[in-house]
Amino acid sequence: MSRSKEKVTNMFRKIFKSSSKDGEGPSKPSTSGTGSPARRLLRGCRDTVAPANTSQASPAFSTKSKKDETHAKSVRARRLMKELRDLQRFQNSKTDPVFTVELVEDNLFEWHVKLYKIDSDSELGNDMRELGVTSILLHLVFPENFPFAPPFMRVISPRIEKGFVMEGGAICMELLTPRGWASAYTVEAVIMQFAASVVKGQGRIQRKNKGQKVFSRRTAEESFRSLVKTHDKYGWVTPSLSDG
Repeated sequence: MSRSKEKVTNMFRKIFKSSSKDGEGPSKPSTSGTGSPARRLLRGCRDTVAPANTSQASPAFSTKSKKDETHAKSVRARRLMKELRDLQRFQNSKTDPVFTVELVEDNLFEWHVKLYKIDSDSELGNDMRELGVTSILLHLVFPENFPFAPPFMRVISPRIEKGFVMEGGAICMELLTPRGWASAYTVEAVIMQFAASVVKGQGRIQRKNKGQKVFSRRTAEESFRSLVKTHDKYGWVTPSLSDG
């Protein structure tokens, strides 16, 4: 029994020894790599057909994108600096300016505008005098692609009803939508257009009611997005004065 086992063992040794010798001939590929032939083959396949790493853009494309982004930001900054300088120079030359502008926390891309003058014969003008409201406070935010896209503008105070002022203080003006905007429009033109529209729409200062909520930026943005979506679908139709 032990001899049979020994014979079998010797036979297997001869077989494996022969196979090993066959693989060591002159035609044997370089063994500089590590691992079995199967692993080397799989590794070779991966090296050959693996897709490019899509998470990394080509240097040329990446550089171009960064340059475009930097250029867009510099255009916005230059335009706003010029407009701010011109507006401040104008308002400083007047004892009773129509409106004044100031940066929000020194942020060039976010402005507060105080509109002092509204048509004195309008109901809104009467409300302002009666309630002792000296100005309408507006909030403007300029996107990265300004002046090629409109600013977002909303009313902060007082709380106005009708006058094309919507929920949250959003403003229904075609001029403030992507389709109605033109890069040649100035901040001054936007403010004066609002002053005319709020009167045309028969805007009124809402009297204080119990549980009345103040205008919020979030609500205004949601309301404005809904407005733009509606007009994109149905077109721009100016509502009647009674609809405000």
